Amino acid sequence: MSLMFQNFILFQVGWFSCVLGGGSDGLAWLGVAVASLIVAVHLYRAGSPRDEMVLVMMTMLVGTLWDGGLTMAGIFIFEAPTLLPNFAPYWLIAMWALFATTLNVSLKWLKGRYLLAAIFGALGGPLAYYAGHRLGAVEFSDTFTAMLAVAAGWSVIMPLLLVLAARLNGYNERRGENYEAECI
Repeated sequence: MSLMFQNFILFQVGWFSCVLGGGSDGLAWLGVAVASLIVAVHLYRAGSPRDEMVLVMMTMLVGTLWDGGLTMAGIFIFEAPTLLPNFAPYWLIAMWALFATTLNVSLKWLKGRYLLAAIFGALGGPLAYYAGHRLGAVEFSDTFTAMLAVAAGWSVIMPLLLVLAARLNGYNERRGENYEAECI
């Protein structure tokens, strides 16, 4: 199984764990645990774990500020526990770390294609948040406003994160393996 496919599948497992845990009473920690394990495996497999860790931390910062802003503005409403009042829940912050693991692996094909990345973000972002909404992890004060805000934000966030990933690519060379051949 190729590294790209493994990365995609692990992200999906982590995404569902975070969303379903976030939408369930008292189970948000489970999604965080699964996401943490996936991020740890990702860092272990990286040729340069330090670069990947910096990318994970920067992605978490961007995501926390973005989702936190939408939460403070009253666009997102969460029942799950948060680190700060009126802020994004910790399971969602873990999901941003999880998303960072895709930037240099399964989403590497978007690097350098920033218009396509903006379109991908503008479409994929709202779909993911709406799916989270349907699974009970987040409520919206107004669905149309939320989807519009998410589309606008993700059309900027996606290319920005890909620029960061290009500079912090811990998967350029993997430990004793031919990374490019495995990603095909």
